[in-house]
Amino acid sequence: MMLRRRSGGGKAAEVQDPFAREALSYLDSLYGAALRLTRRAPEAEDLVQETYLKAFRFAPSFERGTNLKAWLFTILHNTWRNMRRHDHRDPIDVNSETVERAAATAESQMTPEQLLTRATLDADLQAALDSLPETFRQAVWLRDVEELSYAEIASALGIPAGTVMSRISRGRRLLYRRLTEGGPDGARAARRLTAETSASR
Repeated sequence: MMLRRRSGGGKAAEVQDPFAREALSYLDSLYGAALRLTRRAPEAEDLVQETYLKAFRFAPSFERGTNLKAWLFTILHNTWRNMRRHDHRDPIDVNSETVERAAATAESQMTPEQLLTRATLDADLQAALDSLPETFRQAVWLRDVEELSYAEIASALGIPAGTVMSRISRGRRLLYRRLTEGGPDGARAARRLTAETSASR
C-alpha cells in the first residue's frame, strides 16, 4: 500500500481524505514506537505498514471526536503482539522511500513543542530509554514523549490503568538512575527529564 502517491509533476500529492491525512501525521511517532519494540528498522517499517493497513481498513469503526493517535497506538501494539505470536509470517512489502517521505512530512506538521521534545531526546537519554526493559520503556515513551493519557496507554497496551501508572513510575526511576550513573551529560539529561515529566503531570 502506498501511503502517499506521486502526482504527474513528480511531487508528492497531498492526501485529500481528512482521516488519512490526520492518521499519516502520526507516522513518525508510530515509527519511533515500532523501532523501540522491534529494535530493527525493517521490522519497524513492517509493523507501521501493517498498522496503517488495518487503520485504513477499519476507519469506518473509528469513533470521530476521540483520540485518533491513541487508537493508532492501540492497533500498533495489538499488531506487534500478534506478530510475536507467529514465528512464520509473510513479509510485508514496504516502500522505504514512501515511508521516509511521509515521516518527513509528519515531522514538518509537528508543533514547536513536539519538535522541542524530540530535540531534547539527546543521545544519552535515548540510550538510557532504549536500555529499559520493554514493559517500562513503552509505558514511559507513550506517556512522556507521545503524551497519551493513562487510560489511552492502558488501552494501547491492553493492561489495567493501575499497572500503567506503576510501570511509568518504576520506569522513570530506573531511567533517572541510569542517567545519573552516566556522568555529567547523563546527569544533565536526568535533570531535564525530571523537569519535563513534572511539568507534564
